[in-house]
Amino acid sequence: MYLRSVELLTEKIGNPDQYPFHIPTIRSLHKLEFKSNVTFFVGENGSGKSTILEAIAYQCGFNTAGGGRNNVYEMHAAESSLGDYLRLSWMPKISNGFFMRSESFYQFASHIDSIGANEHYGGRSLHEQSHGESFLNLFLNRFHRKGLYLLDEPEAALSPARQLSLLRILHDLADTSQFIIATHSPIILGYPGGHILSFDHSEITEMAYEETEHYQITRRFLENRNSILKELFKN
Repeated sequence: MYLRSVELLTEKIGNPDQYPFHIPTIRSLHKLEFKSNVTFFVGENGSGKSTILEAIAYQCGFNTAGGGRNNVYEMHAAESSLGDYLRLSWMPKISNGFFMRSESFYQFASHIDSIGANEHYGGRSLHEQSHGESFLNLFLNRFHRKGLYLLDEPEAALSPARQLSLLRILHDLADTSQFIIATHSPIILGYPGGHILSFDHSEITEMAYEETEHYQITRRFLENRNSILKELFKN
């Protein structure tokens, strides 16, 4: 691992009732420690997981719209609102890495076109590839050196089969790189040895894979599809 912990600098916060400090998991945050080369953030939208991931990217010098240190382009509302209030602890510090942000991937792909760097992403424009293919080519062609890789909902464009391909990429790189991934996917969460942190309560808590709502709901649906749908659709 490279990034060991993240600490919230509470003494710098002027108004704790303003966004994003009013989010329960951020309000209660003191120090968040990483215990594995692969860490997962899970929780409902609005629980703070993407906010903290983006703030880590900001502190690393990555483009918060998506990219690494050398991807310089602007996107409205991409600036981190939490980044200036975090302290990152490293051992050792590393500058290589990437912030993959699903919701702004289109803008990142346009940036790559504008600088003529498509040879680093499968040899053709990311816009000329299917959404899933472009995501996978990013992982295959950009995640090849030791570094810190931050992924915000990478499953957004990945079929179940391609999610399994992502697991193989994690496996191949986990000995030399560190991953922090915000996800809703029970497939991606199933990566062996991953450290799962839940944002669904007032504090960030460690959780076993089988304890996650993602696993429990998916398993319950697959094993009892007819009865669940009957209950869901009844008048």
